[in-house]
Amino acid sequence: MISLRNIIYIFSIASAASFLSAEELTEQKEQKPIEKEQKAIDPWKISEAFGHLIGKNIEGLGFNFDMEALVKGLHDHKEGKDSPLSENECLEALTAAQEVLFQKQAEENLEKSQKFLADNAKKKDIKVLEDGKVQYKVVQKGKGTEVTESFSPSIKYTGKFIDGTVFGASKEEEVVHLEETIPGFRKGIIGMKEGEKREIFIHPELAYGTFGNLPPNTLLMFEVEVVKANVVVEPPAQNATPATDTLR
Repeated sequence: MISLRNIIYIFSIASAASFLSAEELTEQKEQKPIEKEQKAIDPWKISEAFGHLIGKNIEGLGFNFDMEALVKGLHDHKEGKDSPLSENECLEALTAAQEVLFQKQAEENLEKSQKFLADNAKKKDIKVLEDGKVQYKVVQKGKGTEVTESFSPSIKYTGKFIDGTVFGASKEEEVVHLEETIPGFRKGIIGMKEGEKREIFIHPELAYGTFGNLPPNTLLMFEVEVVKANVVVEPPAQNATPATDTLR
């Protein structure tokens, strides 16, 4: 969920990182040859495009804005008229509305997760590791060493929501420390052999619940392939790039 403070960013171009500073603009002018004919600035297009920028940012606030009232607020501000709420009152009201919507989404997602796992458990190829909490399906059998709880396997994975939307994936083989992963993922990968592929289904209680940056109480599905059951990892070098947090 986008921070409410982001709405302030929309109307504060000067402080936005996506806009070039005066120094950066000067550098660009020095680097690029001066064109004989400058394209005319179109205020209408810029205004319309900025309206799209506003719309894009407020969509993530989790509130159904009345666009007519929002546009009225823009006009009133330009004319020097008073706002019906102070900035703090507005942010407090939006926060309260977000909390209500967040709780509603959490309840709906939890119901969907439980129903999905209940229906999924009835399928013949589904193995249940923990009733109503963790299930898996073997897509490809492996052989050799099995992953144990103390191992750090090298894997390839793709994480999805119930609707199939991908929220995270490894670009190449990735070594994970199982004690640092979410409980459901850890349970689902233990016992996999090298070369094995599984689809793992995890109840939100053993995933992120209502925490993290994912939708609250959402069921997670992982497609995982174990490349190597255990990899001895050397201590990271200073200033090394940290590993992904998708599984943690």
